[in-house]
Amino acid sequence: MIEEEHPSLRFLRAERMPHILCEGCGNGIVVNAMLEAMVELGVDMEKVVFVSGIGCSSRIPGYLRFDSLHTTHGRPIAFATGIKLANPELEVIVITGDGDMASIGGNHFLHAARRNMDLLVICSNNYNYGMTGGQVSPTTPLGWRTTTSPYGNAEPPMDIARVASAAGANYVARWSTASPLQIKQAIKKALRKEGFRLVEVLTQCPTVFGRRNRLRTAVEMLRWYRENTVALHHAEELERQGVDLSAKVVVGEFADRNKPGLVRRLGLVREEEAEKEEEAAAEAVAPAEEDERIREARRRILEAIEKLSTPRVRRMIELGMDVEKIEEELLK
Repeated sequence: MIEEEHPSLRFLRAERMPHILCEGCGNGIVVNAMLEAMVELGVDMEKVVFVSGIGCSSRIPGYLRFDSLHTTHGRPIAFATGIKLANPELEVIVITGDGDMASIGGNHFLHAARRNMDLLVICSNNYNYGMTGGQVSPTTPLGWRTTTSPYGNAEPPMDIARVASAAGANYVARWSTASPLQIKQAIKKALRKEGFRLVEVLTQCPTVFGRRNRLRTAVEMLRWYRENTVALHHAEELERQGVDLSAKVVVGEFADRNKPGLVRRLGLVREEEAEKEEEAAAEAVAPAEEDERIREARRRILEAIEKLSTPRVRRMIELGMDVEKIEEELLK
């Protein structure tokens, strides 16, 4: 009955509960969004393999009813590459963290994106090595405290999403756990594409990281994400205006390409499968000029919202003027 009400629960290994994750950990939100995306797409469990390395998020596949491979620290992308090349029909999903992927696994990450290797990588970025003691990681923000940077991190952080995009990944998106619907939509979109796809999720770690930075609860960390993340299209506009966004985190889609993945370039995709994938890609990916129109529409909507807050517009609405007349007045 429970599975009928919540179809994604059939993907969980209930016999392995309770899990080892701390209270308030953001990885539960990541799992929920990912499984909902797979349910909505009707993903075949027999054709999915999870690969993970070492870290809090890397323990996730152990609680899922899928074939999975728990590998060594920093090497899940390398193992996943072997699985995909050995059996191209499988959907290979890598679950990793910022330390596992961006530090010791940085070389594998960079070259998998460069090759456009056909993998979906979900990176749970909690800004520190949460499982092994809370040390500083490649993504720890400037000035934030960890066990190995008690006076504040002095090193500039790596921007995982922009690195993946610059290296050539087909799809790159970043969202925080304060935006679970966007996480789900990003994973759904990524599952429909070929090549290298990265969905980075900023996750709260109140137990190890948050408490050292005056964010002692999950609620406080989620609130921080809501108040300190800026949508990509809005950030671009603010930067053009000279606004300093160094203390903010930019979220959104950083790359949405349709280049052939490495598996296709190596000729490992059967012809009928290739045709289906091309048709799906053509439907899923809008032309570049349409993307530009969407960005322009967003800009105009933001401007309209700003105008609607002015006393002049409020007065026109009070006088009963219709939308067309108000627009004419504003364009004068």
